Amino acid sequence: MPMIPITCTINGETVEATVSTRDTLADLLRDTLGLTATHVGCEHGVCGACTILFDGRTARACLVLAAQADGAEIETLEGATASGRIAALQKAFHDHAALQCGFCTPGMLLAAAEFLEDHPAPSRAEIREALSGNLCRCTGYQAIVDAVAAVAKGTEP
Repeated sequence: MPMIPITCTINGETVEATVSTRDTLADLLRDTLGLTATHVGCEHGVCGACTILFDGRTARACLVLAAQADGAEIETLEGATASGRIAALQKAFHDHAALQCGFCTPGMLLAAAEFLEDHPAPSRAEIREALSGNLCRCTGYQAIVDAVAAVAKGTEP
């Protein structure tokens, strides 16, 4: 299997790695770097559990080859948590019981954070639409929408 050297920035730190031409970004993050908040669910880009920020925009880490990350800036939930970027969303998810098993939560938080940056005063319908690419089998979405709406309204610190 051909191997390719890459250099990228992950959660603010320069990372140099040698990856297989078949490795996904999810493989690099989870298996090589131990950043396990990037969950792998469907491996087809459908469920959103592997959502990360790739050059500032959400992307499915299961659909991006690790070699494509060369020169890119990647942020995972671990990085967004450490920076405090999603602190209000994390608190709102806790306060509104917007998580149960937690499998979808990392992707849901990153998708919600990106959405709120672009839409500071969304309607509930807009929140639902924005998060529709992140599947949750446990919550029924009501509490998740409540949590995101609370952050948008500024009722979460």
